[in-house]
Amino acid sequence: MRSDAERWNARHAAADDAGPHPPDLLRGREHLLPPGGRALDVACGRGAVARWLAARGFEVDAVDVSAVGLAAAAAPGVRTIEHDLDDGLPPRCTGPYDVVVCQRFRDPRLYPQLTAVLAPGGLLVVTVLSEVGVGPGPFRAPAGELRAAFSGLEILVDVDGGGEAGLVARSAG
Repeated sequence: MRSDAERWNARHAAADDAGPHPPDLLRGREHLLPPGGRALDVACGRGAVARWLAARGFEVDAVDVSAVGLAAAAAPGVRTIEHDLDDGLPPRCTGPYDVVVCQRFRDPRLYPQLTAVLAPGGLLVVTVLSEVGVGPGPFRAPAGELRAAFSGLEILVDVDGGGEAGLVARSAG
């Protein structure tokens, strides 16, 4: 059986490069971003979001298990960190981060860590696959999982349906 790193390396090696772009839930909501600072892109893949944030003046820590994906993520302002997120966030990602993004990677054990590294007034953007509208699956969140996990934050955007769930929230501060 191939490891996560091997599987993702193969997938990223076969992928076309996507240009830098905002996190899905921030398209049309870019005004929610703070004016700059530090950002963390968790499970960044090929780094399209990390590069987009860096182009807007953020110093970005981009974390992924795939060395191939991280090679594509390399850009000025982006520090790539190869790490298996099954072990939690890397020890050097202590925050505080003004923006934390985690798109299409679901591990509820990470949720408290994402909140812990968020700076006061920081913005959290999380998207996962959802059971809502499609049924259960091993990588799908049950209804309301993100809302419950991040209930201590001010929720600005909350979507859950059609097989996807997402949340944009701000920490107090």
